[in-house]
Amino acid sequence: MTLSRALPFLVFLAIAAALALGLDRDPKAIPSMLINQPMPQISLPALQEDQPRFESTAFIGEKLVLINVFGSWCPSCRYEHPFLMRLASDKRFTLLGLDWKDTRDNAKKYLENYGNPFAQIGFDDTSHAIINLGVTGAPETFVIDTKGIVRLRITGPLTEEIWNADVEPLLKSAVAAP
Repeated sequence: MTLSRALPFLVFLAIAAALALGLDRDPKAIPSMLINQPMPQISLPALQEDQPRFESTAFIGEKLVLINVFGSWCPSCRYEHPFLMRLASDKRFTLLGLDWKDTRDNAKKYLENYGNPFAQIGFDDTSHAIINLGVTGAPETFVIDTKGIVRLRITGPLTEEIWNADVEPLLKSAVAAP
């Protein structure tokens, strides 16, 4: 068989192999350079002007920290919000919010209407923190361990299925660790 006859077959095999490898990947999984790296320092004004600045390092140390990126303009954030409200009473972690691409008034109205599950909320109207985190859209949730290391990034709405499969094992190992 000559090369000119074999070439179309070899090209077909290469394309088929590339497509087959792609079937093993989760299309929603977006890699993050932060996984297993220290959480970038975030220092933002609080959403509520009478609250202290949002400092990411202030919550590191005692238990896991979840940082949820949201915005009042985000339909998927509204979808996940009832689940966040249920999580707010769980004392094994601290749930923080980062309000992004929003106005203070809209964010406050959103939280008045749907409830506030967050221990503290940073107001990122400049997208500075969002860029440092590598956020591609809202909602996104980051899980940070007690040493300030990013252990998980969840793109899209946080659901009970994702919680049980990905976050709960991290919580159980954090509680079991001395």
